[in-house]
Amino acid sequence: QVQLQESGPGLVKPSQTLSLTCTVSGDSITASPYYWTWIRQAPGKGLEWMGAVAWSGSAYYNPDPSLKRRTSISRDTSKNQFTLQLSSVTPEDTAVYYCVRKSSPPWVSRNPNEYDYRGKGTLVSVSS
Repeated sequence: QVQLQESGPGLVKPSQTLSLTCTVSGDSITASPYYWTWIRQAPGKGLEWMGAVAWSGSAYYNPDPSLKRRTSISRDTSKNQFTLQLSSVTPEDTAVYYCVRKSSPPWVSRNPNEYDYRGKGTLVSVSS
């Protein structure tokens, strides 16, 4: 059984960097052909695909410039974890953040509703 667990601070101040870690069990993040992905859902809005790190280590980002320039996704294979960093956050970045495993590459589908497994999610609030 594949399990994903998000961890990180629940409150971040505006202009700071949001940092979340996803710990994976039951599978290796280097196993082909999976894409370890971050999605989020802001209050009252739909799911949004933020980016992914592939089994190969390649990273992919939401092409929206307002997100792409602020997002960084990396991985620690020794810990079987992958991380999300979102810089210069504003209250609009308040959302529940989920880490998921997807089988389809981002150039085929960035549909945030399509995934194999999903973590329970963690609420991150951006507020002073």
